[in-house]
Amino acid sequence: MKYLIVGLGNIGEEYRETRHNIGFMVLDALAKASNIVFSDGRYGATAQLSLKGRQLILLKPSTYMNLSGNAVRYWMQQEKIPLENVLIVVDDLALPFGTLRLKGKGSDAGHNGLKHIAATLGTQNYARLRFGIGNDFPKGGQIDFVLGHFDEESMKQMPERLEVAQEIIKSFCLAGLNISMNQYNNK
Repeated sequence: MKYLIVGLGNIGEEYRETRHNIGFMVLDALAKASNIVFSDGRYGATAQLSLKGRQLILLKPSTYMNLSGNAVRYWMQQEKIPLENVLIVVDDLALPFGTLRLKGKGSDAGHNGLKHIAATLGTQNYARLRFGIGNDFPKGGQIDFVLGHFDEESMKQMPERLEVAQEIIKSFCLAGLNISMNQYNNK
């Protein structure tokens, strides 16, 4: 059984480890912990992870955030992965830093990556792992905030939060959406 795990972010050194790139950071941590490496391919960098008989395709789109749906659709078709086996890892302003929420569907909440994925796939019924980045910014400062780097306190907590995110991804693939939501959404 195959799964497509997509970490949203923007390519380029200037976006490295910014709040908007938390999806890339989660997948990089999973790849590192699993001793696998990404290779550049069509619409993004991919890595393959075998997990108890399941094949996980990790994808970091190279399309930039606002065109993420192109990469998701291509890799779903390329690998013949059904929508229910797709998980999008995304930053979320509405959640305090480090809060992790697994959802089976939902709105894009103004997130351009999710908006493009929903428009491209024709549905909002896809699983997403929302990683809280907080919203400690002045009125009108949202873009600078999401494209900014995490503060020192957040970076101290980051390794543990990335580890929990990896556990949720593995649980999604092994135990399914509902069991994983029940197990992790209150932590």
